[in-house]
Amino acid sequence: MQSHLPGAGDVANKPSCAADTSLKLRALEARLEQIGSLMVAYSGGVDSAFLAATARRVLGNRMIAVLADSPSLARRDFEQACEFARAQGIPLRIIATEELSRPEYQRNDAHRCFHCKDELFGAMETLGASLGFGKIAFGMNIDDTRDFRPGQRAAEQHAVLAPLAEAGLTKVEIRALAKAAGYSL
Repeated sequence: MQSHLPGAGDVANKPSCAADTSLKLRALEARLEQIGSLMVAYSGGVDSAFLAATARRVLGNRMIAVLADSPSLARRDFEQACEFARAQGIPLRIIATEELSRPEYQRNDAHRCFHCKDELFGAMETLGASLGFGKIAFGMNIDDTRDFRPGQRAAEQHAVLAPLAEAGLTKVEIRALAKAAGYSL
């Protein structure tokens, strides 16, 4: 993994990234700066990892990534998420979540993701209050807005921000930006 975090200018020089993607990256950076300080709901997936790395580059110590550790998270995914955060110098807080104890989650119906995210965002709100972080963001991209994703409803109820989607970044663009940054996600 390369530790260089690209700025918008770096991406504009990559032939595989369109000028449109560079503009969206600049919009993301500007939005993060506007937010000022931020907790990122971090799973280690491409979207949340890219958001966390970008927030770290833009906000420095005014950001923290939060990884939910629960039996629903595979150990391999947990370890990879921790390793990426360590390699990129992203401050990481690991919290235990208890979604498996919720009967609504145990039903395993179409709204299971709502209950998982509701548990996560509630725990992050509590942590944020103790650490002095008032804003939470998650890695929803613009493509995610087209699908049925109950976790988005939980995000809305907890006033969680979606800076990747706000910037108009698609999954393909995020993967290209992550690749340009040298991330092996």
